[in-house]
Amino acid sequence: MSVREQRTEYTDRALVLLEEYCKKLRKPEEQQLKKAIRKVMGIFKSSLFQKLCPDISKVFSYLQRKKE
Repeated sequence: MSVREQRTEYTDRALVLLEEYCKKLRKPEEQQLKKAIRKVMGIFKSSLFQKLCPDISKVFSYLQRKKE
C-alpha cells in the first residue's frame, strides 16, 4: 500500500469514527461539540486538506525524528 493510499485510509477511518461519535451526541449541551466535530469532518473531506496531507505528513515525520 502506498503512503498516499494509507493516508486516505486513515482519513476515511477518522471520518467514520467521528461520524459514529456524532451520532451519540444527542443532549442539548453536546450540540456545540457536535457542530465543531462536523466542521472538522468538513475539513477532512476538503480537497485542500487532501492536497496538504503529504506536506503535513512530512512535517510530522520530521518532528518525530527531531524528537528522538
